[in-house]
Amino acid sequence: MQHLSDQAASVVVLILAAGRGERFKASGAQVDKLDAPLAGQRVRDHVLRSVQASGLPWHIVEREHTQHLAQPGMGDSIACGVAATADAQGWLILPADLPLVLPATLLVVAQALKQHPVVVPFYQDKKGHPVGFDASCGAALRALQGDEGARSVVAQRGAWRLELSDPGCVLDVDTLDALAQAEVLLKRRG
Repeated sequence: MQHLSDQAASVVVLILAAGRGERFKASGAQVDKLDAPLAGQRVRDHVLRSVQASGLPWHIVEREHTQHLAQPGMGDSIACGVAATADAQGWLILPADLPLVLPATLLVVAQALKQHPVVVPFYQDKKGHPVGFDASCGAALRALQGDEGARSVVAQRGAWRLELSDPGCVLDVDTLDALAQAEVLLKRRG
């Protein structure tokens, strides 16, 4: 794990890996979606590789970080990650089930945070990840709870829409069909 001491006061990628993956299991899967094999590696390993290739500092929020909560949701995971990286200049919220997100996408969103407090990437008119928040959003992000994620912060602060050409920013592996689609797209990339 790359910590902020390496690049103090940078934009940090928060990799959210604390979810239960219920939709993936409901689709017939026998393993956790982050451990599902994709082109010879786990889904989570593809995400980590992209984040590491971006050169941005990162922090993973795992299940053990939120297990003290009765029903932890995405909001709780975001709050936990922001609290753990409180001296960051901003955060890129990246669920760990987007194995095809490109390192360049992470860098473009981080760069856009220099001009906008909230940045939401889009691919072919569909909202994607990572959603970026600058440091001015820190208190609101740390106050998040439940399963709504950071929608309230996006609504309150307004978001700049960033059009991207990366289908990996919208292809989350929530079902076995999505995993198969990711496999096909990964092979096309070569």
